Amino acid sequence: MVDLHPEYVVDAQRRPKAVLLPLAEWERILEALEDLEDLRAYDEARNQAQDALPFDQAVREIRQGRVE
Repeated sequence: MVDLHPEYVVDAQRRPKAVLLPLAEWERILEALEDLEDLRAYDEARNQAQDALPFDQAVREIRQGRVE
């Protein structure tokens, strides 16, 4: 978990409107989001791998003209 030190920006009625974070914390959040996106893409690709052909078989079929 990323340790955060937010500062809240409020309006005249003291309602929260925005959050300020130190740049280093924001960069850690972005990195964590990118890692999560990579994990989701990996999981999706793994779930679709059932339709995948081994590379050698795919090349063999392409050379034999059995491209769909």
